[in-house]
Amino acid sequence: MPHLLRLASPLLLATLLPALLSGCGKQPPAPEPERAVRTQLVGAGMANAKHEYAAEVKARVESKLSFRVGGKLASRDVNLGDAVKPGQVLARLDAQDLKLAEAAASAAVAAARTNRDQAGQDYKRFVDLQRQGFISAAELERRDSAFKASQAQLEQAKAQADVQANQAAYAQLRADGAGVVTAVSAEPGQVLSAGTPVITVAMDGPRDVVFSVPEDQVERVKAAGALPGALKLRLWGSDKTAPLTLREVAGAADPVTRTFLIKADAGKLALAPGQSATAVLELPATPGVIKLPLSAVLQQSGKTSVWVLDGASMTVKPVSVMVAGADGNEVVIAGGLTPGQEVVTAGVHVLNPGQKVKRYVPPRATTAAAPPAAPAASR
Repeated sequence: MPHLLRLASPLLLATLLPALLSGCGKQPPAPEPERAVRTQLVGAGMANAKHEYAAEVKARVESKLSFRVGGKLASRDVNLGDAVKPGQVLARLDAQDLKLAEAAASAAVAAARTNRDQAGQDYKRFVDLQRQGFISAAELERRDSAFKASQAQLEQAKAQADVQANQAAYAQLRADGAGVVTAVSAEPGQVLSAGTPVITVAMDGPRDVVFSVPEDQVERVKAAGALPGALKLRLWGSDKTAPLTLREVAGAADPVTRTFLIKADAGKLALAPGQSATAVLELPATPGVIKLPLSAVLQQSGKTSVWVLDGASMTVKPVSVMVAGADGNEVVIAGGLTPGQEVVTAGVHVLNPGQKVKRYVPPRATTAAAPPAAPAASR
């Protein structure tokens, strides 16, 4: 019996060894499950190029008013949102030093006038003395020069006095025209230098709708400006629109946002500065374009692409496309696709090139209508 066991052991080992080795080997990866995706056949249609930009209503003329002299702000007579009239005093400086300088200039004028009068009287007396032969002609000429110099000094003193009077008047900040206060930049007690903004006034008159657009859309805005009714205004909280007239396009991009500032004339619309609005750009419909839902477009590494389904192999592959704009909730494709192709419109972020997919089939209603209830038996 032990002899039989010794003979059977090598045979059993030879039989079990391949099975053990196959169990320890690397298992092949599980096949990737087929994903259900929504698709759409590409077809040509009509597209309206419509763009909306956040805008703000601003006064055509907005002045940052400041004092022409420096000093301590004594009072401010208007607040944010106040309406102002032409010539109205908006703020005042402590004018004590300016008044002292004005008084000193007035005293200098009086002194110069007295000196001029004295030189004039001396000149008259020396004219009589020269006629009598008591002085020479050269002495008379010196007296004449002294009189002219004193007259010039008087004119200089008068001009300086006028300057000091203007400086004293500059201690009052007045409105240049009618408008509304849109900003207050200084408070009483603050020491200001000449030219420091104190109050900003939006002047009454025309209003502009100001908004910014990316660099690739500047030409589109210019083209819309040449078409009547293509550029419109929609105020915040309203569905009504009003036409705008393109007035100004910035010649250079903003260094921070890299966008171009656009100004459009709002015409005779009664708008208040600072109102929020939307600038709506609508270009004529373009036939023969391809439109896809926004969910079909994928942005990766700065490129725009879509997934195209191969119906024969039921696999997907990425295709780069060129986007021309938006039409509501759809994207207008300018290039990269041809009519008849089948594009994935949902689930684009979880796909890989060459992945097997299946078309999504919506579940059908399986609940049959319940039969009508039998009438109750009459008694």
